[in-house]
Amino acid sequence: MKSSFLRYAIILGLLSAIGPFAIDMYLPALPFIGADLAAGENAVQMSLLAFFLSFALFQIVYGPLSDMWGRKLPLYMGIGLFTVASIGCALATNIETLVAFRFLQGIGGAAGMVIPRAVVRDMHTGVQAARLMSLLMLVFSISPILAPLTGSAVIHFFGWRGVFWAVMIAALIGLVLLSTQLEETRPKEARAESSLRSALTAYGILLRDRNFMVLSMIGGFGIASFLVYLANSPFVLIDHYGLTPTQYSIAFSINAVSFFTVSQLTGWLGSRFGLVRVMRMAVTGFGITLAAMVVVMGAGFDQLPVLAAFLFVGYGFLGLVIPTTGVLALEEHGEIAGSASALLGTLQFVISIIAMIVAALFFTSKPLPMAAGIAMCAVIAFAVTQLTIGRRPVEVGAAAE
Repeated sequence: MKSSFLRYAIILGLLSAIGPFAIDMYLPALPFIGADLAAGENAVQMSLLAFFLSFALFQIVYGPLSDMWGRKLPLYMGIGLFTVASIGCALATNIETLVAFRFLQGIGGAAGMVIPRAVVRDMHTGVQAARLMSLLMLVFSISPILAPLTGSAVIHFFGWRGVFWAVMIAALIGLVLLSTQLEETRPKEARAESSLRSALTAYGILLRDRNFMVLSMIGGFGIASFLVYLANSPFVLIDHYGLTPTQYSIAFSINAVSFFTVSQLTGWLGSRFGLVRVMRMAVTGFGITLAAMVVVMGAGFDQLPVLAAFLFVGYGFLGLVIPTTGVLALEEHGEIAGSASALLGTLQFVISIIAMIVAALFFTSKPLPMAAGIAMCAVIAFAVTQLTIGRRPVEVGAAAE
């Protein structure tokens, strides 16, 4: 069982990480892209936002496809498109072309975010699903640790275009793993019951499911806090604090270490206290820590070590929030796991995009506006939890408790 868990965690984690790898490896390149393509900071950030937009919206397409066609075929389609779009990004000669191919790249990458979650739900529920999800996230978290460092090295030797050749190679490796190491987990008889009409019906059921929507929002604002940091940190840490791309990559990776290390406690804590209780505790710590960060920095302590310390603790709590909300949201929807995973991802990334746009309106390359945007997302997640799950139990099945 342990070897099977680990094998699936590695395969699914790597497939899930292909899209984020194209984000994290890309971050140290942002200032260089602007200089090379004669584009301003806002235009360069649009290439990041275009990826997020398609990455969010097209998850809702892959979910029903994976229910109707099985899990593997839509993964082939998505990763194949990602590979082609990566080549287009590497060859782009202006910012407009880069933004367009980043949009296509996000469409392809969305498959890797949706379908592995559905595969987890195909195989397990409750605490067992949480254990597999946390192992998957351990592999997934390699991306924010290694990708910026790898990106810095690639940029040093090959320039920013080398980043896209590197993610193309990662996608090709993903295709090989998909074809040789992953079995189909959606049986044919289950696929026969799925159609476009059933997908629309499934989305209607999910949108009316209070527990699903609440858990999606909590996880969504948690992810949004990290993506606000992701979009703004290259300019704050490199331009304001004066870090080199390599130093920035190390600083960025430290938060990922906190995130994935704490996430590995999900299964143990869930079996001991119940996933809902773990989630409540984690959201509380997450919100309080990042709210305190803004208070301290607003009082004049806006040094990099202060920012880094609060983010390290806050994103450690986030390492419990994301797997617990994901497992709990899918717990009662095994028959429509693909559609549920797709809507979960779309809702979460739409929340993140809105948060990134709002944060961009106040962005000044100074640390405090970025910290305020990060903390606002965490506080909203905490408030939603207190107003809903904090007041009465979420009915997500005995396995969750």
